[in-house]
Amino acid sequence: MTSFNRSTSRRLKKLSQIPSVWEGDRRPLSSSQTQSTDGESKGDCILWVDGSQGIVRGMDVVAPDTGPEAVVRTLMRAMEHPHSPAKPARPQRIVVRDREIQFYLRGVLQDLDIAIDYAPELPLIDELFRSFGEILDSQIPDLPPQYAQALQEKAFAIWQASPWEFLEEQQILSIEINKWDVGKLYASVMGMLGMEYGILLYRSEESLKQFRAAVLQDEDSQGRLEEAFLKQDCLFLTFERSDDTDEFEDEDDDLADLPLSEIDPTFGNIHPLEGLRSVLYDEEALVMFVALESLSRFIRDHRRQMYADSFPSLNHRYRITLPQSHEATKTVSVTVSTMPELAAELEEMAGLDEDEDMGEASSMFRSLRDDLIPEDSFLSLGVVSWEMLAYLREGVSYHPVGEIPQVGDGLPVILIQTSRPRAKTVIENVEAAGGLKAICFNPGADPFDGNNYDLGLLQTHNDELFLFGEFLDDDPVHVEARKKWNQRCKNTKGYCGLIIAKGLTGSSRGNPQLRDMMALFEARSLSPKDLGIGTLQLVPQLQFE
Repeated sequence: MTSFNRSTSRRLKKLSQIPSVWEGDRRPLSSSQTQSTDGESKGDCILWVDGSQGIVRGMDVVAPDTGPEAVVRTLMRAMEHPHSPAKPARPQRIVVRDREIQFYLRGVLQDLDIAIDYAPELPLIDELFRSFGEILDSQIPDLPPQYAQALQEKAFAIWQASPWEFLEEQQILSIEINKWDVGKLYASVMGMLGMEYGILLYRSEESLKQFRAAVLQDEDSQGRLEEAFLKQDCLFLTFERSDDTDEFEDEDDDLADLPLSEIDPTFGNIHPLEGLRSVLYDEEALVMFVALESLSRFIRDHRRQMYADSFPSLNHRYRITLPQSHEATKTVSVTVSTMPELAAELEEMAGLDEDEDMGEASSMFRSLRDDLIPEDSFLSLGVVSWEMLAYLREGVSYHPVGEIPQVGDGLPVILIQTSRPRAKTVIENVEAAGGLKAICFNPGADPFDGNNYDLGLLQTHNDELFLFGEFLDDDPVHVEARKKWNQRCKNTKGYCGLIIAKGLTGSSRGNPQLRDMMALFEARSLSPKDLGIGTLQLVPQLQFE
């Protein structure tokens, strides 16, 4: 049995011993509400009270599997650092109602001249725990117990459907319910940037537009952004990292890379007069259930159509069966529709339509497209060792090109790192174009400022050319990287590769690890002569940066 150090015992014996009887106990701290929804205790509460004075001297909440040492630690604090107004002291007698705790304390406290007794009931502590139970039972659960499981299931269905892979935040879906004083909800999907995942269900189109306008106007003012956030009128579902996730996991990792067991859905409401609350009441829970179920079905039925370049006009009517409730109506008819006109209005408000026009103009240089690789991607020219290449071929989406001679230090590669959703889009677009045919570097020129460029190009099997990088001819870093690239391609007889990786917003930004790599496209390296398109000129009407 663990005992006090001698110095600790001497220190405790210096405390004045008062003629008091202290009660001590350890009990599960839970409520009937909690047990009905998850069946788990919230922890054990350890209490030490002075029965003579009727005051609490020490209290702790510990995990249920914590050993009996926790009882002693709380007792020590009750003696040396008690809650106010008690003064440091040592009792003459301690009473507990647990035989195991009694015997344990007798062994640990044997040098402190404290009598350790047993009593089947502890009146003061019994009354305190009754009060705790009443407080816990009066707390409103985050979700109505009768709907909690159904809502959790619908939330995970949305997570697995991942609508953020093809829907941007401004591509709004209307959900017409016409029940519980709700006409239409306007669903905005968060997550395409790989930062925050969830669904906002606005109660009015006006609230949605006002929030968008406020964010665009005050994006540099944190205080005003918070004010605009709290002025929204919406229900929300967001996804967060579970509290049970390994503490060594990087908090900056993309949530979408975690297993389902480490994802927690959170529900709530925002209203200008209420602010934010992470609690749904009965009617709100039913509205959320109906919205998520109809949204899941709509995604299932129209997923392929919503992957299109333009936001299509779609609508579908569903009859949703309500979970067990006191409602007289057992089913609700719901219509889900896309809102391309509203999406266009929001894009115009944010200035996104101008960016799209730039992309349609076939990039800064004539005959090229620049709509394959996201603008903020991390780009590097490098090499993958032959050993690493074998692991890559086994672990990622792999597109071979032929037998590559393993000469030199490895396969020369272009690495593109972006967010996970955008990486998936890049991979799908390359595959849709027949796969990657070649990687090339071709001269480009800006006739306005006289600069010359080395343009990184990707050629797909449908013979389209995509710009992936623009490098100044006299940039010493790029010049050195190109020398190594040329030599490595010479070693491999012209074979090279393109790696698409995720993790741009995480801890591996700029240095993706094997777990971040999602696809390997092997290809041939072409010289400007092989490509045969000559020096590419900057298109005059487009801005060049």
